[in-house]
Amino acid sequence: MTTHASGTFEITMTPQAQEEGVGDTTIGRLAIAKKYHGDLEGTGVGQMLGVRTDVNGSAGYVAMERVTGLLAGRSGTFTLQHSGTMPRGAPKLFITVIPDSGTGEFAGLSGSMVINIVDGKHFYEFDYQIAPEASLV
Repeated sequence: MTTHASGTFEITMTPQAQEEGVGDTTIGRLAIAKKYHGDLEGTGVGQMLGVRTDVNGSAGYVAMERVTGLLAGRSGTFTLQHSGTMPRGAPKLFITVIPDSGTGEFAGLSGSMVINIVDGKHFYEFDYQIAPEASLV
């Protein structure tokens, strides 16, 4: 059964130094730190890689975010994988729980998240399932 959670979050993005001799200088790397409020109470930490193009409003990013928190009376951690593009200012964002990344009472967690930004404030919508018993293959 799918359950819906929603709320707000604050995010801090800190640019990280480019490693010498590694990668392309047009790719920016950022540390991300989030504080979730609402149905999900907790924190998220991760890394983001992003690129802006010469066309105004066009960009792309990928990120991995480890979430630690409380959701529907359960606690634990899980990891979100982000993939976003912005063709000329029209964002397309996909955020999904990495399979088998849940720990503690989030073992067996799956789902996807949507982020909306309204007047500079960040909102999340999280549709998720927690398997009654996670089975190892």
